[in-house]
Amino acid sequence: MQIVLNGEIKDAVGCSTVESLLQQLGINRERVAIELNADIVPKAEYEKQLLSDGDKIEIVQFVGGG
Repeated sequence: MQIVLNGEIKDAVGCSTVESLLQQLGINRERVAIELNADIVPKAEYEKQLLSDGDKIEIVQFVGGG
């Protein structure tokens, strides 16, 4: 399956949900916001939200500092 991740086409082999995609990318789910096909995905839905071929996903990571 191919997805568009932050504007780049990526193969998402073995990623059936938003949660599995984050795990494959090594991204901590607590420090990101996810947009799937222009809709925000609530954190409580990451494990249930299925991915499909051609989905457009934006991952925004929160960075602390000061």
